[in-house]
Amino acid sequence: MNVYLTYDYELFFGESTGSVEKCLIHPTKRLLELSKKHSITMTFFVDVGYLIKLTEYAQFHAELAEDLFKVKEQIHNIISTGNDVQLHIHPHWEKSFYADGKWNCVTDNAYKLADFSDAEITDIVKRYKFFIDDLTGKKTTTFRAGGWCIQPFNRLKEVFKELEIKYDSSVFPGGKFESTHYAFDFSSAPHKSSYRFEEDVCVENTAGYFTEFPITSYRYSPLFYWRLYAWGRINPTDHKMLGDGTFLAQPGRKKSVLTNFTWNHVSTDGFYASKLSTSLNDQLSKGSKEMVIIGHPKSMTNFSFKKLNSFLNENAQKHVFTTFNSLK
Repeated sequence: MNVYLTYDYELFFGESTGSVEKCLIHPTKRLLELSKKHSITMTFFVDVGYLIKLTEYAQFHAELAEDLFKVKEQIHNIISTGNDVQLHIHPHWEKSFYADGKWNCVTDNAYKLADFSDAEITDIVKRYKFFIDDLTGKKTTTFRAGGWCIQPFNRLKEVFKELEIKYDSSVFPGGKFESTHYAFDFSSAPHKSSYRFEEDVCVENTAGYFTEFPITSYRYSPLFYWRLYAWGRINPTDHKMLGDGTFLAQPGRKKSVLTNFTWNHVSTDGFYASKLSTSLNDQLSKGSKEMVIIGHPKSMTNFSFKKLNSFLNENAQKHVFTTFNSLK
């Protein structure tokens, strides 16, 4: 099986974005150490809007110039060690700003690409792709939407074709959520490890230009989430996130997951990492050819690093841990 270990390289988007050191540099360094130890590769979906905004403000703020240097150096290190960088877009950076020593994230009517006009979407996608391609010296071909908010896809279709963005990994089958900022509905997406599509990321089209590599999903029980929240309080040393920021609010989600079975992504983040082996075995039993695992450096914990290391100890030689830059 081809296993894609993927990480959304980004800050937080709530009241506090957190620091570059704790949300990005330190946890990503630990991930790259695991990559080297187990001779496997990972894909990092880099939040390009942040880099563009950071570049803009770095000329006026010494602390941001230092952040920019650290981030660029790490991204070059990701590439030089054989790992992959692909395109991740959180368009709220278009309206966000730096003032009084902190980033102020403006997410109202700006968190999703769909919050912008067609002309603005085209401009954002082009600028962001050209920026990351220029930074890495490589051509990105794969996209992941910020907050999984890729719908409606038909508004992205033409610019993606123009830029030869052929692959997407935003969908996790069965997932659904809507709030003031978020909007995605993958309840009708095929439960397949990959499929072609054209107009709609949830509708398979064998003649489609695009290929979806869905983030592998798992049906989590309420008990899982009770354990997740409990362990965070019982053993914070192991279960506290390494990142020091705050999430953008998802009203109603906590109550929902504590009272209902819910589809969510398979992830290396925090307590989710406890399901890595179970999810892999589930995919093998279905005859899947690919498995996509999501993670966020900012959301890693000491517990999840231990689980990921054990998972790689068991599976790094049994399966091909690959990246999207290997796709033709």
